[in-house]
Amino acid sequence: MPWPSVGASRRRGYHVGNLRAQLMDEARALLESGGIGKLNLRALAARTGIAPGSVYHHYTSKQALLAGLAAEGFGEFEAALRAAASASPDAPIRVTALAYFGFARAQPALYALMFDPTVLGDPEVGAARDRAFAVIETAIAQSPAQQDRDADLIHKVALAVWACGHGAASMMLADPTDTEGGLMEDVIQGLEALFRRR
Repeated sequence: MPWPSVGASRRRGYHVGNLRAQLMDEARALLESGGIGKLNLRALAARTGIAPGSVYHHYTSKQALLAGLAAEGFGEFEAALRAAASASPDAPIRVTALAYFGFARAQPALYALMFDPTVLGDPEVGAARDRAFAVIETAIAQSPAQQDRDADLIHKVALAVWACGHGAASMMLADPTDTEGGLMEDVIQGLEALFRRR
């Protein structure tokens, strides 16, 4: 009896109800193995073992696929920030910065896609990014050390943490020798000193 082909076995595992989730899983695998350049709808169809038309039913273009993947990434990023902030509400800058760095280090390809300017311009991605940012802003606003600061100043503090987190995460990913997280700790200490109450 001949062995079934890989495509045939994949098709048997495919189910209409979970195709979108399956496509996202396979798209992420393609992104991690080859970057944005290797991720396209035909490659995704071949990897998933379905007809290209089924992929186009969910994503009309490569840009739509990238936007869907980035929005999903921001959803996971938001959840990581929220979990960190809930675990240690008295140190919002430290815990959210650590969660920021941790996410970037664990998923560098997805992180890079999430902040790609052409992808970030998609309304769904922009809204997902704003929800993740709001977690940092809320965590700082609820910190006992920040209670008497007005909403405008809290927003600026959150922007500074977000911008420093993004810049430092990009620097960290570009320096594979920083395996101990020295840069991350230096940036966190700098932010804590900058926004410490006098």
